[in-house]
Amino acid sequence: MSILVVGSIALDSVKTPCGETKEALGGSALYFSAAASFFAKVKVVGVVGEDFPHHKVRFLEERGVNLEGLEIRKGKTFRWVGCYEHNLNEAKTLSTCLNVFKDFNPKLAKGYEKNDFVFLANIDPVLQRKVLTKVEKPKAVVCDTMNFWIKGKRKELIKTLKDVDIMILNDAEVKEFAGEPNLIKAAKWIRSLGPKIVVVKKGEHGALMFYSQDLIFSAPAYPLESVSDPTGAGDSFAGGFVGCLARLKEMTESNLRKAVIYGSVMASFCVEKFSLERLKTLTSEEINQRFREFGRLVHFGR
Repeated sequence: MSILVVGSIALDSVKTPCGETKEALGGSALYFSAAASFFAKVKVVGVVGEDFPHHKVRFLEERGVNLEGLEIRKGKTFRWVGCYEHNLNEAKTLSTCLNVFKDFNPKLAKGYEKNDFVFLANIDPVLQRKVLTKVEKPKAVVCDTMNFWIKGKRKELIKTLKDVDIMILNDAEVKEFAGEPNLIKAAKWIRSLGPKIVVVKKGEHGALMFYSQDLIFSAPAYPLESVSDPTGAGDSFAGGFVGCLARLKEMTESNLRKAVIYGSVMASFCVEKFSLERLKTLTSEEINQRFREFGRLVHFGR
């Protein structure tokens, strides 16, 4: 099965208590692709400037990621500068230079119309909806967003969600979007807008999945002694989640639960190093081993 991802591609400069990196690979589309590529074929739609270091993404091509949809425009690549202090769940943005991403207009390369899954990463909901007019009836549409769009384009986001099957966002975004401090009530409200499934990322506190009126699945985060860089953890989670569903083909309750765990697995590896460095060297054996460790982590007798 194949996955289409439409999102940002950036060069990030990040500082955390563990160190810092400058102009490293970043952006939702790259983190998602690096994680999802272990499970299924991925096609990327994004835009970069003439200064983008293409040699740094060869490992994605070697892993089967299709980058034909990567548009190269005159100008500079999107750049983000941020830092994390003691609260690693919250990034502090120091600088954002959209550059060529400012006028991003998603274009589908030849053969990009047919996909089993579509992941609409964190971009303008108007553009997300535009992408959906160009694809041919995917098995599922998965969507992400952020507080910027929740505040600035709320009506457009609600309109887009009518055509979305699965919504993935963090706990603060869920509460803000619904105007409701209780996560259960907030998730139910989002489900009433269209998505059948709502997955709530809670950082170091794990994830919750709401997939029917009364059914909730709770997964822990993998306990790590050291976290180098939380940037991209949410998109890596989404890559593992959607990638797993694409590999398993059917969205049964059991498969959805496995997808949440594989999402948590990929996020846990992402944060171990800066940028995509850990996902770059990761192996399928390591992924499956950590998946089994999750099983032991939550197992209890009845």
